[in-house]
Amino acid sequence: MTGAGSRGEGIGNGRAIAVLMAQAGARVVAADRDASALDATLAMIAETGVPGLGVVADVGDPAGCAQIVNGALERFGQLDVLVNNVGIVGPAGTAEDVDPEAWDDAFRINVKSVMLMARHAVPALRRSSAAAIVNVSSIVAQRGGHPSLCYPATKSAVLGMTTAMASHYGPAGIRVNSVMPGNVFTPMVTTRGMSEEMRLQRRENNLLKIEGTGWDVGYATLFLASQAARWITGVILPVDGGLTSSVPLPTPPVSRG
Repeated sequence: MTGAGSRGEGIGNGRAIAVLMAQAGARVVAADRDASALDATLAMIAETGVPGLGVVADVGDPAGCAQIVNGALERFGQLDVLVNNVGIVGPAGTAEDVDPEAWDDAFRINVKSVMLMARHAVPALRRSSAAAIVNVSSIVAQRGGHPSLCYPATKSAVLGMTTAMASHYGPAGIRVNSVMPGNVFTPMVTTRGMSEEMRLQRRENNLLKIEGTGWDVGYATLFLASQAARWITGVILPVDGGLTSSVPLPTPPVSRG
């Protein structure tokens, strides 16, 4: 899986996915371009007692993607699941003022990596009897209000690739689904600044009034990757406390009688 580290201490989506899959008995190949972030995840995988493998690689580079897949095959002899989790926020700005070069780099990491990882992984996945791909997107792909143009654009592209790949590879027995996290509290969020007031507001915005975490995203990913979801493909699964399903209730009229 890609993006297995966390941007700071704590549990990000990638770290949670890697640990939960190891706890379920999967031999996880955890990849990240940040060696120190990856080491912390590998330490948690080691605690499960299931062998894992860490690969420091840039998934925006074809060579990095080949390195990850080849490492899995050399170490474990097979590949059953690909989780495309890597992602960056990318440049701020609207269409009028976003940095075009930073835009291209964000698409290289968030979008091109999904294609490149699939390009290298699918030949091995075809040989599996339980093959699955899970792409991690975001609710900003389907819900307006994000202050920047780039991040929602990349995450929308991931959804489009998910449904297209489900059609392409379904006949080969490869299931392709996407998890769409909402406002989860992760190290990536904290490093950008998050006051207690902002956390409360994010929590109150969802229907369950519960703050989501990387573990919530991890459990959803684990389900879609597992044989419990053997007849599920082409699905976009929001993990957001119902935020994408919510419609603000009208304010009751004030009686002035």
